[in-house]
Amino acid sequence: MKTIKGPAIFLAQFAADETPFNSLDEIAAWASNLGFKGVQIPSSDERLIDLKLAAESSGYCDEIKGMLAQHNIEITELSTHLQGQLVAVHPAYDELFDGFAAPEVQGNPKKRQAWAVEQLKLAARASMNLGLTTHASFSGALAWPYLYPWPQRPAGLVETAFDELAKRWLPILDCFEDAGVDLGFEIHPGEDLHDGVTFEMFLERVNNHPRCNILFDPSHLVLQQLDYLGFLEHYKERIKLVHIKDAEFNPTAQQGVYGGYQSWVDRAGRFRSLGDGQVDFKGIFSKLSANDFDGWAVLEWECCLKHQEDGAREGAQFISDHIIRVTDKAFDDFAGSGTDIESNKRILGLD
Repeated sequence: MKTIKGPAIFLAQFAADETPFNSLDEIAAWASNLGFKGVQIPSSDERLIDLKLAAESSGYCDEIKGMLAQHNIEITELSTHLQGQLVAVHPAYDELFDGFAAPEVQGNPKKRQAWAVEQLKLAARASMNLGLTTHASFSGALAWPYLYPWPQRPAGLVETAFDELAKRWLPILDCFEDAGVDLGFEIHPGEDLHDGVTFEMFLERVNNHPRCNILFDPSHLVLQQLDYLGFLEHYKERIKLVHIKDAEFNPTAQQGVYGGYQSWVDRAGRFRSLGDGQVDFKGIFSKLSANDFDGWAVLEWECCLKHQEDGAREGAQFISDHIIRVTDKAFDDFAGSGTDIESNKRILGLD
């Protein structure tokens, strides 16, 4: 068994135009002071990293790592959540997602998609230059508007969507293979890969690609009412990254999983700061340890109530308290009898 690394923090929800959140140097110092040992960097945020330069220059990557080391911080992964979303966008979401792209490709879905694919390829090379072995992203979605089968879906609609999704991602996955980096898709509503079944549908279409893996975030499974501990066991070979994020689901006579179009604070399912929700983190950390997960425990703060800086401070301690330093011996070793093959045969009456 391996001891999970951490605590770490995903910087996407913290990066801002004011100090200390407007540069990687300052935000790393802030994170280190809270007790974090790693940062997951959103590669779309130019305040934190120049993705193209990182893909082209190992010297630039060495500078980043050296600067972070001065704060006793490592990079856990790069993230392309926003760019990954744009690899596959249903026309119904064109305008809503357009702001995720560079200004020069906005308003042009084909150019926007090509830009997104290139961003993922840059991220693969940048990850390699940074010495990283895992990467976080979204799959995008073509079939999401047809999640609920009313009106009745035409035969083959979902299959066609997943065929196209796999066609778009296969060349990207090959780039990650060349870079020696596992790509973990965050299983997330709004993505075509939003539960175990949809991940399997995609995995089959990319020919069980070795770099096609999972970013496990229990909060998104709680809101769908999935068995997240069972998910950890079922997909343990493919889970390469984890977001440590809390959530709660409190259905009422008025609303359930779909939330009734309400704001986050008024939904039956809500994201919460660590320890304020319903997720069984003792169970999760136990499963991860037993499954030999050797990645990082990365805090993702998304809470409808608590201030993000309080969530970060409390989250660092929460993760530290839950990481299990795995044992290097069996608890009953003291009672071992030191038997050998011949002794075992005698015990079994096989002499």
